[in-house]
Amino acid sequence: MELFPIIDIQDFREKQLSGNENFSYSELKGIHHIERPHRHHFFLLVLFEQAGGLHTIDFNEYKIGNRQIHILFPKQVHTWNLEQHTIGYQLMVDREHFEKFSSNFPFSFAYYQKNPVLNLPESVFDLLLYEFKAIQNELEEKDILPEVIHARTAVIIAMVSKEIRKIFHANENNPYNTRLVKLNELIDEFFKEEKSVSFYAEKLNISMSYLTKICRTQLQTSPTQLILQRTILEAKRLLKSTDLSVKEIAFELGFIDSPYFSNFFKQHIGISPKQFRDQ
Repeated sequence: MELFPIIDIQDFREKQLSGNENFSYSELKGIHHIERPHRHHFFLLVLFEQAGGLHTIDFNEYKIGNRQIHILFPKQVHTWNLEQHTIGYQLMVDREHFEKFSSNFPFSFAYYQKNPVLNLPESVFDLLLYEFKAIQNELEEKDILPEVIHARTAVIIAMVSKEIRKIFHANENNPYNTRLVKLNELIDEFFKEEKSVSFYAEKLNISMSYLTKICRTQLQTSPTQLILQRTILEAKRLLKSTDLSVKEIAFELGFIDSPYFSNFFKQHIGISPKQFRDQ
């Protein structure tokens, strides 16, 4: 049995206002607490009209506020505490159907995951709310048209991407920005097998020293630290959301043995993997 099971879209059917086998729509009103971290097996968009509280995504804390959209990809770990005045709207897309939207994301998933909470201008919020409600209405029809739901979801993703693009363009004059985005993509794909900076520098067609310069100048950290941070994040996810043994997690993350992984984890987090899991 998993300590914190990966929750599927089917687990929300009782609370949904409308849905089908691929989509689920529901609303959040008032106080709502997720006490312990869990992961979803589906893609989640939460549009907050008015809200307060704290949303923790992959162990990073984000303040919840009015006119925000929160983006959660499959396998990300999250908890939240929503305050009394909260009004929000949830759109869930199952994993299989979500993959059909891959081409609608102009940036890598890693870039969205780095910016999971977006503050929205009122005009953008109103347009997104219209699309959310339109999807709800279509899901309530007897003869649902999947093409309509798919099209409106694609519109939502496009609008979210437009807001993400503003962040990207804010750094557009930065000659390092594209390489940093690509570096994050590569680390996300290869961190379990490849821990050496030389591997990523070669993939980016630049020298190790130049890659180090980019990271230190723009992120105030080293490439090695970025790889370590991604490894630690995955270790936390696995410890909190599965019942894999520490030995199995060590193997999954490319460590030679369990003691080496445990020492690595304690060195960077300050407590052992078991203590972290038991918190």
